[in-house]
Amino acid sequence: MEIAGSVALVTGGASGLGEATARHLVAAGARVTLFDRDAARGAQIADELGHGTRIVSGDVTSEADTAAAIDAASADGPLRIVVACAGGARGGGRTVDRKGEPHSLDLFTDTVDLNLVGTFNTVRLAAAAMAKTDGTQDDERGAIVTTASIAGYEGQIGQVAYAAAKAGIIGMTIVLARDLAAVGVRVNCIAPGTMGTRAWELAPDEMRAALEAKVPFPRRFGAPEEFAALAEHLITNRYLNGQVIRLDGAIRFDPK
Repeated sequence: MEIAGSVALVTGGASGLGEATARHLVAAGARVTLFDRDAARGAQIADELGHGTRIVSGDVTSEADTAAAIDAASADGPLRIVVACAGGARGGGRTVDRKGEPHSLDLFTDTVDLNLVGTFNTVRLAAAAMAKTDGTQDDERGAIVTTASIAGYEGQIGQVAYAAAKAGIIGMTIVLARDLAAVGVRVNCIAPGTMGTRAWELAPDEMRAALEAKVPFPRRFGAPEEFAALAEHLITNRYLNGQVIRLDGAIRFDPK
């Protein structure tokens, strides 16, 4: 899979890991469509990157919005690359809190929808578009990279919704790869640890230092550019398929 000249879609491309990946792919010669709810920030990034970069505003949990983003990307040529970074959490909580109250079902459902359902929606629609294109070397039609989290392996107290959603992404990776083998689409997943995205710039210095001290080596947050570089390798190495790769400096989350 050659990145230069290929058409790529990056969900969550207006911030964090998605933004870093979009910048990396454009620098490597791809024509990138950003898909994000933040139209203003996405437009700013697209204007800055040039090279035919565009923003499509929408929600990854919406079939219509996601299909529109795929159609927009495909206007530049066959869609070959998808990096699904959209996700996050709008809150957390224990299964039963200290007052004896149960976790909000709406919050749990919202977190699973945004992360797991949104990722699956992206993959299924993108793969269907890729399946209609001509194959390249090894009869490959596309490469998809999804984003989980090491919380999907050892989620902390208060992360039950987020951990469940990310564990779902991890769990479906091998099945997606096996399902899509018939149409020549590879699927791999990155499970990042604590990454130095813009959100952490607002955190107190002592909080950052305490978290960084728990990383065995290198003793720091991961850089979004390191995520993007790994995504590039998963895209270009045609024998990598069905893999979940931790990008975490060997950290294992404590219970809290």
